[in-house]
Amino acid sequence: MYLFLTILCSLLGGASCNEGPSDLVPSEMTYNYLSLNTSSGNDLIIDTKGRSQYKITTTGNDPYILLKELTYGLDDESVVFTFEYKSGSDIGPLQLFFGEPITEERSVKSDIVPGPGSWETFSIDVKNYLDEFSWGQTGDLLRLDLGSESGVEMEIKNIHFRKRNEEEKARAEEKKANRENDLQLEKSITDYIKTSFGADISSVNVSKHTIIIKGYCPDPKGIFLSEIRPSEDVSTKMEFDPMAEILSPNFTIEVDRFSTGDNLGFDRVLSKWVLVQENGGYSKIISHARYADEIEASENIPVKKVTGKKGLGGFSVSRGFTSDLDDLGISSVTVNITFTQFMCLNGHPNAIEHEYAGKTYYFDREKIEHFDKTMQVAYSKDISVAAIILVNSASQSVDPEIGDLLEHPNYEAEGFFTMPNMTNPESVHCYAAALDFLASRYSRTDHKYGRIHKWIMHNEVDAGLTWTNMGEKPMMVFLDAYMKSMRMCHNIVRSYNGNGEVLASFTHSWTEPVEPRFYGSKKMIQSLLDYSRVEGDFNWGLAYHTYPQDLNEPKTWLDDKALFSENTPLITFKNLEVLNDWVKKPENLYNGEIKRTVWLSENGTNSRTYSKKDLSEQAAGLAYAWKKLDKLDGIDAMQWHNWIDNRGEFGLKIGLRKFPDNEEDPGGRKPVWYVYEAAGTSSEDNVFPKYKTVIGIEEWSEIMFEGAIK
Repeated sequence: MYLFLTILCSLLGGASCNEGPSDLVPSEMTYNYLSLNTSSGNDLIIDTKGRSQYKITTTGNDPYILLKELTYGLDDESVVFTFEYKSGSDIGPLQLFFGEPITEERSVKSDIVPGPGSWETFSIDVKNYLDEFSWGQTGDLLRLDLGSESGVEMEIKNIHFRKRNEEEKARAEEKKANRENDLQLEKSITDYIKTSFGADISSVNVSKHTIIIKGYCPDPKGIFLSEIRPSEDVSTKMEFDPMAEILSPNFTIEVDRFSTGDNLGFDRVLSKWVLVQENGGYSKIISHARYADEIEASENIPVKKVTGKKGLGGFSVSRGFTSDLDDLGISSVTVNITFTQFMCLNGHPNAIEHEYAGKTYYFDREKIEHFDKTMQVAYSKDISVAAIILVNSASQSVDPEIGDLLEHPNYEAEGFFTMPNMTNPESVHCYAAALDFLASRYSRTDHKYGRIHKWIMHNEVDAGLTWTNMGEKPMMVFLDAYMKSMRMCHNIVRSYNGNGEVLASFTHSWTEPVEPRFYGSKKMIQSLLDYSRVEGDFNWGLAYHTYPQDLNEPKTWLDDKALFSENTPLITFKNLEVLNDWVKKPENLYNGEIKRTVWLSENGTNSRTYSKKDLSEQAAGLAYAWKKLDKLDGIDAMQWHNWIDNRGEFGLKIGLRKFPDNEEDPGGRKPVWYVYEAAGTSSEDNVFPKYKTVIGIEEWSEIMFEGAIK
C-alpha cells in the first residue's frame, strides 16, 4: 500500500486519544480490568509494574501480546475497548484481533497512536466487531498488536471494556442514521444505473463558449432538459430547473458554457445533463444523465506514449540521485501532489494568484516552483509524468479554510487523506480551482513548467477508509463520489489537453478486499465501467499496485492468493497475466475500441534487512516481475516504489537504494538497482540468470502462465 513520510495522529472508527481517563465516564464506575498474558509476548519485553499495569519495550518489527481469556461474558453495552498508556514516542498502528481464530479478517486497526510522554487514554468503539465476530463470551481471546517498530517503550494500565459515554452514544446513533441513509442512497444509485430508459441524451460536446446537447425522446410533450451539477445527486434529486423545453423527438440544444449562481461563477464542462418529465408538479428523470463526450482543448498537445516500461514512484528532484533517470533508462514517474499543502484562500507576498470562474485562489510560490523543477527535469528527458492527486484533512491543510471546504463531511480521522468534498457549490468551486490551476500550469504547449500527462485520482480507493476517507460507506456511495472526482479532473484537464488521462488507483486486491471493511477492486472497476456506459464513457485507466501478497515478503512467486483465474483473490507480480487479460477483453475497452491504460503505479519488493540473502531475494523479486511485465502487452508501464528506502514506511525497505542516512552506505545502490538497470537492455542476460536459483527455476519461461484465464 502507498506509504508516506507523514505520520498522522488518527484512530479507527471513533477511537480517541484523550489526556487522562475520560471525564465523560462516571467516576463511580468500576471495571473488571483485563490482564496481559505475559508469557505470550512476541518481539517485546514486558514487566509487571503493579495491579493491571505493565511496562513494554518492543524488540522487533512484529510486537504483539495476548490478553488472558475473558473470565466473564461482556454485557450488550460494554462495547468500548480502552486503556491508559504513556510513551515517549509514537506507538502503532495498534491492531486488535478477536480470537479465535487470530486472523486479519477478525481484526480492527488504528493508525499511529501519539506518545507525548504523559498519561493518555486510548478508546475505540468495537460494537460492530463484537457483533460481527460473536465475540465477548467467557473464554474468548484478544490479541493486541503494537505497531511494527523496535525500541518503543510504553506503559499500559487499566485495560477494560466499558459502556459508551453520552458523546459516544450520540455519535453511534448518528452513525447508525447515516448508515441507513447511505443504504437508501446506494439502492437509488444502483437502480438508476440498472434502469433502461426510453429517452436518451446521445452526445454532449463542449466548445470554448457553448455546449451542444443532442438526444432522442419518443414523446417530447412535457419533457425538458435539466443540468446536474457535481454537488447534486441525479438518482435522488426531486426538483429540477428546466434548462430548455424538448420540442421534437430528435433534438439539439445549445447552451452557454459559463454561468453564475450561488455567488460563484461556474463552468458547465463539469455538469451532466438529463431529460426530465414534468407532470402535475411532480418531476422524474426519463433518461440517464450524460457528461461531456468531447471538449475543445485550449492547447494543441500531442499524445505522449511511454517509451519503455521502466518507471519510478515518488519522484522529486529534492530526493537527489536524479542521475538514476538516465542510468536506469526511466521513461515514466509518479509525483505526489497534495495541493492542500500549498493552496490558500487569502493572498500573501509569496503567492501565485489563480483566477477560476470569477474567484481568485492563491498558491505558495516556493512549493510550486519546486514542482516546476521536478516536472521540468522529467520533461527534458522525455519522461511521462503521472500526478497523484491527494487531499489532506482540514487539520493537515496549511489553510484551515481550504481544509474545511475540501474535507469530506463524513471524513473520519483514521484516513491519511480525505475524499474531496463535492457536496456543496463552494467546495466544488474550490476543488475545481485547484485542478484548474495544476492543469493550466502543466498543460502548456511551450512546456514552460514541464508537463503532467496522467492524473492518478487519489490513492488505493478500494482501501478508501485508510487512503481516501469519507467514512465507512456502502461501495456504490463511495464510488459515486469517486466517479465525480474522476470526471471533474478529466473534464478540466481535457479543457487544456485533449489527450490527458485520469487513472483509478487500487491495491493488489481483486475479488478479495485487503481488509474486511474495504472493497474488492474487481467489483469497483466493474461498477466504474457500468457507470461510464450509462453516463457516457471516458478514457480512464488503471493505476494498479501489484505488490506481493505480503509486502514484507519479496518472494512473490509464493503468493498463494494470486491465482491464474479471473476470480483470483489478489493480483500480484505472480499473476499479472490476469490483469493483462482483463484489460484486453472487448467489454472493458474504452468505447468498445481502445485499450485502457494500465500503469503499475506503485510496486516493489522488500529487503527485510541489508543482509546478502535479503538483498538477493529482493532483487530476484524484481527480476521475476520484469520478466512477466516484459511479455505482457496490455500493461504499459511500472513505477517502482519506493525509489529510495524511506524511514516512514513502517519498517519496509523496498527501495532501489538504501536509506539516505544509512551510516555505512548512505543512499547506496542495492542489488535490485542493478537488476533494474539491466532490465530491457543487452545486459539483462548477464545480470538476471543468477536469480533463477533464488526463484527455483531453470528457465524464465517457467514463470509465465500460458493457459486461458477462466
